[in-house]
Amino acid sequence: MSDYDITAANSVYTVTVPGLYNTPITLENYAADRAFETDARELAETAMSIDGYLNAGWIPNPVTQTIALAASSESALIFEAIVMAQDARRGLYRMGAEIQIPAIGRKYTMVRGLLRSIVGVPTAGRVLEARHFEIIWERVLPAAI
Repeated sequence: MSDYDITAANSVYTVTVPGLYNTPITLENYAADRAFETDARELAETAMSIDGYLNAGWIPNPVTQTIALAASSESALIFEAIVMAQDARRGLYRMGAEIQIPAIGRKYTMVRGLLRSIVGVPTAGRVLEARHFEIIWERVLPAAI
């Protein structure tokens, strides 16, 4: 791990889709801004009592992640294939993934995901814009590389 290195350029994102893509496939040609991001995950359900006590309990919640690929990215074909296969079988495929981020010496393993939404056609402006793919993960497991 390098001192004060926060580059994302050398990150590696691989996905597997058992029954469709059993071997890990590396995603390539991300959008320039926000290649991938996750939403904040709520960790507690809270309720304030009428006499001022904060009551709380742990609750499980999934992790929502958005991947942005350049319009010219061939990796978009992976997500299109998942959609077409799901439509053909009228059922869902579970996904797995791993992100390695050498700059910070961390990897994140995503477990039992579902492709929840896809931008079917790139938005056309002066040039074609990035496409977004939303995956919801059952859990994300952080670890050192």
